Amino acid sequence: MVTVHTLTSKPTNQHRECRAQRHRDTEEESESEWERRGEESMKGGKRPIQVVATWARRQPPKIKVFLAVASAIVALVFLRMIIHDHDNLFVAAEAVHALGISVLIYKLTKEKTCAGLSLKSQELTALFLAVRLYCSFVMEFDIHTLLDSATLVTTLWVIYMIRFNLKSSYMEDKDNFKIYYVVIPCAVLSFLIHPTTQHHILNRIFWAFCVYLEAVSVLPQLRVMQNTKIVEPFTAHYVFALGVARFLSCAHWLLQVLDTRGRLLTALGYGLWPSMVLLSEIVQTFILADFCYYYVKSIFGGQLVLRLPSGVV
Repeated sequence: MVTVHTLTSKPTNQHRECRAQRHRDTEEESESEWERRGEESMKGGKRPIQVVATWARRQPPKIKVFLAVASAIVALVFLRMIIHDHDNLFVAAEAVHALGISVLIYKLTKEKTCAGLSLKSQELTALFLAVRLYCSFVMEFDIHTLLDSATLVTTLWVIYMIRFNLKSSYMEDKDNFKIYYVVIPCAVLSFLIHPTTQHHILNRIFWAFCVYLEAVSVLPQLRVMQNTKIVEPFTAHYVFALGVARFLSCAHWLLQVLDTRGRLLTALGYGLWPSMVLLSEIVQTFILADFCYYYVKSIFGGQLVLRLPSGVV
């Protein structure tokens, strides 16, 4: 009897241990399943910026325009509150532009590629900078002259790298924007509408030409991004820096007009020229506004490569 009892008790203990082990395994699997579902739920949950972006994208065009204007007004009010000398905004715009070019220099020297960059945009930039530098020398030499000089030198270096050292990676087939589409209209417009100051007529026409050309110089770069649909990080950083610089420059002019209660427009001259200056600043800001929106959305979404939907730029 003792032997039988011993033989029957051992399997019973083993069965209990097996059942206990299966129970622990089941609990661990259950906990793992809940953790996996929790992680999927967190991944599936949208961040606040994504929720706002989705809501804004679903709005009618009129609402989108209203939201864009309202956001610009809020940004202007904020800048007016924190920056007392609004001339600093223009210097900040030049500094941000220089920062963007620094990103390009890093891309060209470290990455050894110019893929995604528009040579034509760089050439247009060099053209309006050269004209503006000439006007600055003969009309008003100041700190902006030095900033423009440094920007022009670096832009010429970028052009040299794209044309010669990194020509094999240049996307010439994607950079298919016709430069004369913007140069000729800007030249004609500068003959028709230019400053009415006491300077020589050629200098006034050159001044107007560089203002108009700057407003549209980024169009070839936008065409390249439209053709590729995928914008690598350094190019995206550069174009975003251009957008910020254009906004700061536009804010400088608008706040100056508000502070002087319109007297700045009179100082610029009479006729259509003062209005064209403001219009050029606004145009070059809104040209890049759509791209900047998707750039910020991509950054908050943790995406390193920016993918643009159809019809963005």
